[in-house]
Amino acid sequence: MKSLNDLFLHFLKDMYYAEQQTMRSLPQMVAAAQGEALKKALDAQAQATRNHVAQLEKVFESVGKRPEGATCEALLGMVKEAEDLLKETGQAGPVQDAGVIASLQAMHHYAIARYGALLAWATQAGQQAAVTALRQMLDSAKQADEALNQIATKGTNQAAASGGA
Repeated sequence: MKSLNDLFLHFLKDMYYAEQQTMRSLPQMVAAAQGEALKKALDAQAQATRNHVAQLEKVFESVGKRPEGATCEALLGMVKEAEDLLKETGQAGPVQDAGVIASLQAMHHYAIARYGALLAWATQAGQQAAVTALRQMLDSAKQADEALNQIATKGTNQAAASGGA
């Protein structure tokens, strides 16, 4: 990579791949979730992720590139960690829900970091269509993270700490 534009395209491909992998991993997490609030949040996350993929395709189009992904090792590691957690906890309940929340928050924090960088670069380059879409995706990732945090702190973590009752 020799330019900021090259870096922008690399991160854009990274997030396109990451959002697609997130979409593929969510059904397993929905199936494992016990708490109703968490199930609703995961359903909302699935819709938001589909929207992110569509928005990323528009960003590619706005910069004159064909949408394509580049393997995101970081996200693959987070997905594997979430899968391992589900196997290790072995049963639905507050402990597993707390782990699902933490796993998804790690994915959101990655997205927040990447979308923040992409937004800054698009802003600097004057790519207004990309700026608008990236700002929406960044805000969406932050809102999803906060929603998961609320679920965790308003019951799931306490239930998990008290033995999963």
